[in-house]
Amino acid sequence: MDDKLSIRVNVADRYYPLKVEGENEERIRKAARLINEKVLQYKQRYVDKDTQDFLAMAALQYVIRLMEIEEREEDRSVEEGLRELTEKINLCLSKK
Repeated sequence: MDDKLSIRVNVADRYYPLKVEGENEERIRKAARLINEKVLQYKQRYVDKDTQDFLAMAALQYVIRLMEIEEREEDRSVEEGLRELTEKINLCLSKK
């Protein structure tokens, strides 16, 4: 049985048919809405550019944000690892 939904998503005034898992539908629609809002912001700011330019800038902005989040997660993971190692070292030192 195919549990996927057929939806149409509007991105930058183009419609894209997608088959998505039901639990992902709202996330995908929200992502499209965020992209469209960002494209609209660029359209209002830079009237002499093409929609492709606005899409590229929106993609760049969102990927930069994603990379920043991933870097913070990596930093937290390293900090957590260092904390665990410090606890183990302290435990070993306290036994002597």
